[in-house]
Amino acid sequence: MILDDLAAEARLRVEQSKARVAPEQMERAARKLAGQERIQAGQERTLTGAGFGAGSEFGAGAGFGFAFEQALRQPGIQFICEVKKASPSKGQIVPDEAFRYMDIAREYEEAGAAAVSVLTEPKYFLGSDRYLAEIVQAVSIPVLRKDFTVDAFQIHEAKVLGAAAVLLICALLDTGILREYIGICDQLGLSALVEAHDEREIESALAAGARVVGVNNRNLKDFTMDPERSIRLRERVPKEILYVAESGIQTALDVERLCSAGVNGVLIGETLMRSPDKKKMLDELRGERR
Repeated sequence: MILDDLAAEARLRVEQSKARVAPEQMERAARKLAGQERIQAGQERTLTGAGFGAGSEFGAGAGFGFAFEQALRQPGIQFICEVKKASPSKGQIVPDEAFRYMDIAREYEEAGAAAVSVLTEPKYFLGSDRYLAEIVQAVSIPVLRKDFTVDAFQIHEAKVLGAAAVLLICALLDTGILREYIGICDQLGLSALVEAHDEREIESALAAGARVVGVNNRNLKDFTMDPERSIRLRERVPKEILYVAESGIQTALDVERLCSAGVNGVLIGETLMRSPDKKKMLDELRGERR
């Protein structure tokens, strides 16, 4: 099963990373950045007279803006546009010479994307931490680190790389670990996109305290696609929880149906990556919403 392979590869990468940088050192660096951001946010609120905003009600997350969540809470359906070179199901999507990842991310931002998702998994998706770090510097919208999180080290690492959000997959993490990892994200000012595939996983995500739930229409265990899954499962998630549909979104009609179902955001990768004109494609997907 590909998900098991992805998880095993992620664990191997974590051990290699820990051999280069001690977990305690990575955690200190992440917490230092978070502390600086909290101080800066507090100073800005003092100057503007603004309240604490989205993070203030979340205990350890008080004082953070949680930009990824704020972006998804804007009116209408929001687009998380993905920078992805390859996938296990489709192979290499974009030739090396055409994979100008920073230009792609900038094009997404200019086209009105709410956030950018960046694959950092190197073996099956040909991703890189470098892509993430450089894209963070290239755009002003929030960036999601799209990887297979199996260790808290990766959350601290994502913070150091500049991510605004990380992916947590219910199929890889039990409810207790999910809760622990969401807590770490809160302490660092990171949002957690908690991905589910069925009713049981949604229950786990909600029990763990997820504020953003993503439903993947693709089953990562066998690659089968069920485009109705994210619509069918929408009613299982309370309206106050942000809801993101992932995979298999190809047309404006797909987006319209998801919008009608009460979806807050869509994560789109291959459809945009295969398009030579990403701004035009995003406009087409958006329809008249722009």
